[in-house]
Amino acid sequence: MTTNIFFLFLLFLLHHAFVNGDATLIKKTCKNTKYYNLCFSSLKSDPTSPNADPKGLAVIMVGIGMTNATSTSSYLSSKSIGLTNNTTLNSVLKECADKYNYAGDALQASVQDLANEEYDYAYLHITAAKDYPNACHNAFKRYPGLVYPKELASRENGLKHICEVAMGIIDNLINLNW
Repeated sequence: MTTNIFFLFLLFLLHHAFVNGDATLIKKTCKNTKYYNLCFSSLKSDPTSPNADPKGLAVIMVGIGMTNATSTSSYLSSKSIGLTNNTTLNSVLKECADKYNYAGDALQASVQDLANEEYDYAYLHITAAKDYPNACHNAFKRYPGLVYPKELASRENGLKHICEVAMGIIDNLINLNW
């Protein structure tokens, strides 16, 4: 009986140590990013983060960015399917959907770069993904009568911030040789 209690106590201590270690790695990783709270909450909420090393944490953030880009592209595609008679707006929404699709593709390429430990290329692809929403925003600016939707502005900022976090993690990988 004493052995069982000791064993349970030992398991409890080991579990507690690993949970704190994971939070410590996430805090350490996020500390040097531009958006600490976004980084910490995103990584902490992902069920695979407890087993991830710093490179794995970068991949998780890139995956979050891919989800954002894909859902934004789908959102824009659904808005551009003849919901309005404004052909200019439909055209711009289609263009924006394509830009967010390209952002998702660039993020997907960065996952392969991370797997190959080609951090400079991963950084480059994430930078491209971060910039694609600007092309969408600029498409709206070309037509003075079109208003840039608040929902799209929010999604744009979200993707940019997620990319900034991923880039910060990659900076850590490059500079600290994790």
